[in-house]
Amino acid sequence: MQPSKFLILGGTGFVGTALTHRLARAGHSIVLPSRSPSRHPDLAVLPRVRLVAADIHDSATLTRLAAGVDVVVNLVGILNEKGHNGQGFVHAHTRLTQKVLDACHANGIRRLLHMSSLRAHTDAPSHYLRSKGAAEQLIVAGARDLAWTILRPSVIFGRHDSLTNRFADLLNLLPTLPLARVGARFAPVHVADVVEAMVRSLDLPASQGAIYELGGPQIVTLGELVQYVAMVTHKRRWVFGIPDWVGYCQALVFEYLPGKILSVDNFRSLGLDSVPQSDGFARLGIQPSTMAQVVPHYLGRP
Repeated sequence: MQPSKFLILGGTGFVGTALTHRLARAGHSIVLPSRSPSRHPDLAVLPRVRLVAADIHDSATLTRLAAGVDVVVNLVGILNEKGHNGQGFVHAHTRLTQKVLDACHANGIRRLLHMSSLRAHTDAPSHYLRSKGAAEQLIVAGARDLAWTILRPSVIFGRHDSLTNRFADLLNLLPTLPLARVGARFAPVHVADVVEAMVRSLDLPASQGAIYELGGPQIVTLGELVQYVAMVTHKRRWVFGIPDWVGYCQALVFEYLPGKILSVDNFRSLGLDSVPQSDGFARLGIQPSTMAQVVPHYLGRP
């Protein structure tokens, strides 16, 4: 595509950083709002990238940031909220999406990429998935002349992820690791492949008004995923599943500990397999990487 100006919301996060690097290399201009720009010096030095101190949840600020922009990318997502009633998820996922739509319409923006999640639906068992589903509904119903593309990835891995790295840290600290819902299934996807899907969709007319489910080539259970991380990091650990009632109690306790390793809402999300029902990568002409092709390069130990 021709050099364009992007506004990336959530652009300083894991996926956003990878996308920003990719777009900057391709000659695009990027506006990255952040509450703390000074925390991201690696992005500040990229050519054509402008880090801006801003609260994107303020409608007037968001509308101002979107002025003169060609493409808006919404990557904002949280896995846990400060409270316990779901309003944190609604604020971050659903209400913000409506503000994004309003800012796009106010500025005549014609293109929107939106990051959702596999199994997002208003009838899902967790606040996280319900708020993501409600955001999708807002886009489909309220886009008007805005060409949108929604991407629904499974769990995402990569050098700076909070998936494999978190399990590696836990395995390093604990001699045993009891897991709630050890049989939950995932199709882990490499962050570079997710970014490739976003970039390709911008040049593909068929992607306008399309939803792409993105999963890697392997389907693994939570237990298998943790055991793989243990193997790569050369940690001999006892990883075992626990009954759902114990897992719920575990999540209830962890919810009140710093860092929220596991929350009740996470536990409920794990009740649904994060596996694509359609092959979005194939529709975009992408062959996704396996974990074995990537993970040992950043988690492996000599």
